[in-house]
Amino acid sequence: MATARTRQGISDEADRFAGEGGPPEDDRSRGRFLVLGLTALGVVFGDIGTSPIYALRVAFMSHHAMTPTPDNVLGVLSLIFWSLVVIISAKYMLYVMRADNEGEGGILALMALVHPMHEGPHPERKVVAVLGVFGAALLYGDGMITPAISVLSAVEGLEVAIPAFDRHVVPATVIILVLLFAFQRRGTARVGFVFGPVMVVWFATLAVLGLRGILLRPAVLSALIPTHAIGFLARNGLQGFLVLGAIFLVVTGGEALYADLGHFTRRTIRFTWFALVQPALLLNYFGQGALLLARPEEVTQPFYRLAPAWALYPMVVLATVATVIASQAIISAVFSLTRQATLLGLFPRVRIVQTSPERIGQIYIPGINWLLMLATIALVMAFKRSNNLAAAYGIAVSITMVITTMLAYVVARELWGWSKPVAILTTGLFVAVDTAFLGANLYRIVEGGWVPLLVGTVAFVVLWTWKTGRTVIRGKLATNTESLEGMLREMAQNPPARVAGTAVFMAGSPVGAPPMLVRLLRHSRALHEHVIVLTVVVANVPRVPRSGRLEIEHLGQGICRIVLHFGFMQNPLVPRALRQNAKRIGPDVDLDGASYYVGGQVLLVADHHHGMARWRKRLFAFMARNATRPMAFYGLPLERVVEIGTPIEF
Repeated sequence: MATARTRQGISDEADRFAGEGGPPEDDRSRGRFLVLGLTALGVVFGDIGTSPIYALRVAFMSHHAMTPTPDNVLGVLSLIFWSLVVIISAKYMLYVMRADNEGEGGILALMALVHPMHEGPHPERKVVAVLGVFGAALLYGDGMITPAISVLSAVEGLEVAIPAFDRHVVPATVIILVLLFAFQRRGTARVGFVFGPVMVVWFATLAVLGLRGILLRPAVLSALIPTHAIGFLARNGLQGFLVLGAIFLVVTGGEALYADLGHFTRRTIRFTWFALVQPALLLNYFGQGALLLARPEEVTQPFYRLAPAWALYPMVVLATVATVIASQAIISAVFSLTRQATLLGLFPRVRIVQTSPERIGQIYIPGINWLLMLATIALVMAFKRSNNLAAAYGIAVSITMVITTMLAYVVARELWGWSKPVAILTTGLFVAVDTAFLGANLYRIVEGGWVPLLVGTVAFVVLWTWKTGRTVIRGKLATNTESLEGMLREMAQNPPARVAGTAVFMAGSPVGAPPMLVRLLRHSRALHEHVIVLTVVVANVPRVPRSGRLEIEHLGQGICRIVLHFGFMQNPLVPRALRQNAKRIGPDVDLDGASYYVGGQVLLVADHHHGMARWRKRLFAFMARNATRPMAFYGLPLERVVEIGTPIEF
């Protein structure tokens, strides 16, 4: 977004990257492919890659836990194996990742991809929008819990070596989290190059420790046979079904995988998963299972007990670093989600800092960052143990996964041309698995699952209120908007005084004359020599190429209408876009010294409930008052901005 760094003084190269933010580079060369794969390890797989620290332990230590008998251990391992294969490998890697929006992934990108299919008064159009927005809202809950449970579980490893350390776990975790969130303002550009190598060491360590455990009980590999999973569920009934809530922890990074698609190529992510990440994860899970077969008493910390005694402290350090990287990835994903929501008209304008001129994904949103930090620390202090926090983890992601599958069905039918039976069969398989995990997680609402649901519900109300409020305000403005053609006829009959220079009037709609332009003309009877009526339109695609950025219509009398098109992953920097198209606008138009006129609405809440309830109107008005001003959002030079307020009753 527009910041002080991305205004007129920014270099052309940095400006190009910050504004255009193209898709990942071609990965066909071997060197480029390896570099992308290495980087993906630190960004894409951090969340799912740290699940072995706590997932298997929670299955045997939570409120609905099972006794670690050989049959139960093999059954849980079999469920873990087939969950990773069906949900991550089959659903996300091979199916959902095909549903990219011009290279971008994530539930909002998916919603934007299918939303235009239902133009007009079709109820499906609203259903798609509601599902997409609600799924996105739930990810804010995930953004709170992932750093908390990841760092907390890593620090708990010190208790294995120093039992008395238990009273220091929460303070140490809080200190690490404060440092993590404080670091966000510096961005990940400076240290990003070390993330990949660290995660290579992490996954290699997972694999080696897993092999070490498997050698204790090679028979553990029989868990690959699905009959162990089926038998486990059949023998244990409801209790076995509820354990699925803990097993779901091994796949909670699936949505993050999809959301990070825009930073890398599909081919890179798939290769890295199948060649390194999945084998390392499975080896470690099976190694922990083999340890439990040999020594069931190690159920309290099977991950750390896999390591030899001399490696315990290095493992705690490595696990802590890995969880910090995983937390960094989910925090960055929340920043990216917020930017998408803002540009799609679902969230108020917020201050967004571009922390790297070369990578559009590296951004920092101060307000969201500090809210996340406070929420994450509150969770750590309230739940205190990762086992307790696990009860709150999973339900939000499981709902989002169901929504993703449903939206992918629309894509399969409408974009890929799949027949209805094939699409229903494929969707039915994945929905059956997703809903099984969702059902198991629903039982955990009273144990802490209400936290992400509450956060998601509040986020949904905020997002949908902003979307609805913008629609209501646009309707109010449209009824009071005069036609630009009528204004031009009035100017021809009664020519105003013209002053030297250029004025750019920011208009919310590409139709009609901006109210502030009409008011200024009628009150002052003077107008600049060159006038640009400018509207910014954000498309339902991630990026609009520079060649399709600007539409211009010369209306005569020194006035032209310009529409600038941006994608929802691009920074709408207006002065830069105008300078890039100076020749089309006109050689006599002074863009460098142009004055920018911005309309500000003074919202007056009326008693009637047309369109919105009164409390939602108050919420919308509060958000509008606290939104980032348009001049900062669009990168306008502050010294040349004139803001004119317009009272609106709604």
